[in-house]
Amino acid sequence: MSDRRVGRLLTASLHASIAELLPTRLEFYEGWLSPRQLRDGQIGLAPLVAVLSFLREEGADYSRVVTRAGECAAEWYVAELSPARQALYRAAPEFLRRQLAAGIARGLVRSTFGGSRVSCRWHKGVVSMRVYGSVFCSVQKTSDQPLCEFYAGALRGVMVAYSLSGDAVVTQCVATGAPDCVIVVEPKPAS
Repeated sequence: MSDRRVGRLLTASLHASIAELLPTRLEFYEGWLSPRQLRDGQIGLAPLVAVLSFLREEGADYSRVVTRAGECAAEWYVAELSPARQALYRAAPEFLRRQLAAGIARGLVRSTFGGSRVSCRWHKGVVSMRVYGSVFCSVQKTSDQPLCEFYAGALRGVMVAYSLSGDAVVTQCVATGAPDCVIVVEPKPAS
């Protein structure tokens, strides 16, 4: 993990989700996620880890905030793709859109934290994303709940952007004692 830079997309999406879901706590979190530093892309790993640590103390709000941050990151990341690329991806058949969406989600995760690595696979319509070196799951004590819902929110957001059904679910998390984080999307059966 030689490149430990924190991507602007991650910090901005966390800030936006805190503002949306915990507006009364925003001023507290802006001690680490200041708007000026966000704008300049100057937020490092230590302030991000502090924010995540304090968010975990918020109880159930942690999951809501990081999931929403992942969804915001996906919306913004997809919006930055060229219009031609977006149109091409949206016009592709569903099986191909699933593969393309997995590739976009992989790029999104890589852009959030330089210490993370990700691989995506798809088999019979099921998309599986494996994240190594999650900044969310680097904890000293194991957790009862997965802490990498950001990635599930991001994958879900990309799937929604390309009109794909299914819900992203964390099936393994390093914070709970697993060797790496795994997020799976199974397509919803046609009704």
